[in-house]
Amino acid sequence: MFSELLNHFGPQHWWPGETELEVIVGAILTQNTNWKNVEKAILNLKEEGLLSLYQLNALSVSELAQLIRPAGYFNIKAKRLKNLIDLLEERYHLDLSELLDEETDTLRKELLSVNGIGPETADSILLYAARRPVFVVDAYTHRILRRHGMTGEQTDYYELQSLFTDHLPDDPSLFNEFHALIVKTGKEYCRRKPLCHLCPLQEWGPVPPGP
Repeated sequence: MFSELLNHFGPQHWWPGETELEVIVGAILTQNTNWKNVEKAILNLKEEGLLSLYQLNALSVSELAQLIRPAGYFNIKAKRLKNLIDLLEERYHLDLSELLDEETDTLRKELLSVNGIGPETADSILLYAARRPVFVVDAYTHRILRRHGMTGEQTDYYELQSLFTDHLPDDPSLFNEFHALIVKTGKEYCRRKPLCHLCPLQEWGPVPPGP
């Protein structure tokens, strides 16, 4: 699957972010929205010179919410960002590198302890900001694998994740590229109404009906 998608699309150069902090902010803001909206929100922070932990920490939730408004659900996402910053202030003295230097299991537990950060967001931070060999699973992953008979309707996040981590080398670069290619495939072809005749995975068999 990886080879087919890479040959078709080429490298995706993910994650779009200049710093670890920008990647983390983007991972939280991209929940339930598209990346173009996230880019607008991050640009707002950059233009105001606020894309640093100390500057973000100084903002109120309402001030931050207005700045990230283009990302949608801005009040909720502002609280989630502030929750993470509170963790960084209380346990790591606003030193992001100290957090990212934690052992993978510890880092994941710390991220999941933050109200508003679930497995997909935590794993995105682990893979793209901390560069750990953790495979990110999203709705596209489930849809593509289910349609090709590789997983069931009720397969949960961790079962899907194990399907990749148990059969691939622990390589952050591979996991990075593979997840990006899956997202690209989901957006371009494996939609709710799939474009199977154009998909690079079309020879894998028919796609069953359903979303």
